[in-house]
Amino acid sequence: MVKNVLVVDDDQELLLSLSEGLEKYGETFSVLLAGDGQVAVEKLKENTISLVVTDLKMPNMDGFALLSHIIEKYPEVPVIVITAYSTPKMEKLAQEGGAVGYIEKPFMIDSLARKIMTTLRKETEGGTLHGVSSGIFLQLIEMEQKTCTIRLVDKASGKQGVLFFRNGELLDAKCENSQGESAAYEIFSWDETEISIQNSCGLKKKKINRDLQAILLEAMRLKDEAAQSQESADEDKEEDEAVEISEVGKAEISVAENDIRAKLENEIGRNLGLEDMYDDGSWDGLVAQMSRIGVFFDAGRMKISYVDRGESKDFILLPGKTTTVISVNPRCAKDRILQILSG
Repeated sequence: MVKNVLVVDDDQELLLSLSEGLEKYGETFSVLLAGDGQVAVEKLKENTISLVVTDLKMPNMDGFALLSHIIEKYPEVPVIVITAYSTPKMEKLAQEGGAVGYIEKPFMIDSLARKIMTTLRKETEGGTLHGVSSGIFLQLIEMEQKTCTIRLVDKASGKQGVLFFRNGELLDAKCENSQGESAAYEIFSWDETEISIQNSCGLKKKKINRDLQAILLEAMRLKDEAAQSQESADEDKEEDEAVEISEVGKAEISVAENDIRAKLENEIGRNLGLEDMYDDGSWDGLVAQMSRIGVFFDAGRMKISYVDRGESKDFILLPGKTTTVISVNPRCAKDRILQILSG
């Protein structure tokens, strides 16, 4: 996966030069640009950033303020400082401010690129795992009392998350726009993930107060609850669709019935003897067989059939996708009705 590197400097010519010069490393990382710290803050909100390269002296929001913001909000994101003052004091200030390294102006673009790639490699210095369950793997982190930063990608949704561990204890979690326990619940619900391990943790303050096992159990409960809710919603949708189909069918039958009634009334009068009309698939086999017999004897496919069952109702059958059944009074003018409907 190509990683995003955010370069921050108020020198627009330098930004343009860096953007063009770093293009050849596009298979490893892509470059985003910001003209000052405030713009950088917005870029950090809108994108998944793996590394920040920033100048210290800038208007609106300088590099030190940006460093402080990153440590507070994005402790997993390393920072390389660009400085024109290469002194031991400046190096110490940058390191104490949270920077992982610095580069002195003027510098060769390839030198910056090497620093960027060296820093990015630390994201996966502890290895990368594919297609694993985060819950099982992270219990091993706890047992081994490991200090690390875990980056995860959900294979199903593509969502990305970060977990911070110190001595096997879960300190915090981040997942897109959520943080803390809510982010941990979402991350632990992922079935197949790509996991990258960095053998360090920039976070020191514990922001999740529940232990890992409790978080995992609650995540599974929420996942099951969501699945049941989705299953119930799907069932309701299927029922609604079945009702809609049924209503459409009824409407079509109603239109057909009205057409047939109007046609017969126009020819015969209102005393038709029609009692009911409906679609009934149980007749389809008989109708298909009668049609095959008609074709076999060169009489053509069946258009209409009258069934005298010797009961209080007789039936007229009209072939279609589903057989239309018209129940009639045995004393109706059946010959005339058949003539009209088959015409």
